[in-house]
Amino acid sequence: MTTLAGKTLFITGGSRGIGREIALRAARDGANVAIAAKTAEPHPKLSGTIHTVAEEVRAAGGKGLAIQLDVRDENAIVEAVNRAAREFGGLDILVNNASAISLTPTLATPAKRFDLMMGVNMRATFLCSQAAIPHLAKSSNAHILTLSPPLSMKGKWFRGHVAYTMSKYGMSMCTLGMSEELKAQGIAVNSLWPRTTIATAAVEVHFPAEILKASRTSAIMADAAHIILTSDARANTGNFYIDEDVLRKAGMTDFAGYAVSPGTPLFQDLFVD
Repeated sequence: MTTLAGKTLFITGGSRGIGREIALRAARDGANVAIAAKTAEPHPKLSGTIHTVAEEVRAAGGKGLAIQLDVRDENAIVEAVNRAAREFGGLDILVNNASAISLTPTLATPAKRFDLMMGVNMRATFLCSQAAIPHLAKSSNAHILTLSPPLSMKGKWFRGHVAYTMSKYGMSMCTLGMSEELKAQGIAVNSLWPRTTIATAAVEVHFPAEILKASRTSAIMADAAHIILTSDARANTGNFYIDEDVLRKAGMTDFAGYAVSPGTPLFQDLFVD
C-alpha cells in the first residue's frame, strides 16, 4: 500500500507544525483526518487552529474534522476518538503528536510544568492509544505512530532537562510495550523522531534563532510518517525510526529541499547520537 486514500487518521496537536504537515500529506492522498488540538481560536503568537487546518485538509483533497481537545482530559479523549470514528466510519491511524516542552533543569522545573509535560506527553499518549485501540482493531492496516525519541539510558540525554526527557521517554515506552501487546491484533506501534531540529513553533520559542535557521521543515517528518503509515502493519512494529533513515531506505538521497536555510550546517536534535 502506498496511499492513505480513504483511511482515517486521528492526529493530536494537529493545529500547527509537524501534526499539521502529517495531516496535509495524508489529505493529498484523499484521507479523512480528525485534527484534535486545543487551539480553536487564533493564537496571538502562533499560527493555525483546528479549523484552519481542517479547511486546508479539505482543500488538499481530504476530509477534515476539527475537534477541540485538551489531551489531559481523559473523558474528552474518549469522546473525541469515538466522534472521529463515528464521523468517518472507523479509525485506521492514531498519530500521538501533541507535546509540551520545557528544557529546564531540576531546580527550575516547578510542579505545574512537570505535570504539564507528563500529562501532555506520556499520559496523553497512553490514554489516546487506549481510546483508539478498540477502533484500530477493526482496521485492515492499523497504525499508532508516536513522535518520540529512541530509548537510550545515557545520562547526557537527561542532564539539564530531566523532566522533559522522562516525559518523552514515557511516550517511547508506550511504543515499546504496546507494540508487543498489540502485535497479535495486527496493530503496528512505532515511534518517529527527527535527526535534526525541525522548524516548529516550539523550536522558535525555546531555541536561539540560529538553531531555527539550521533546522529542517516539518515536511521531512510528514514524508517519513507517510512511508511508515502506508507500510504493512503486521510486518512493521516496535521500531524507533529517525526521519532521514526512513527516507534513505526508501531511496531518497537529496535532503536539501527540506532545509530552512539551504547550505547552513544542520543542528542535530536531542536524543540522536
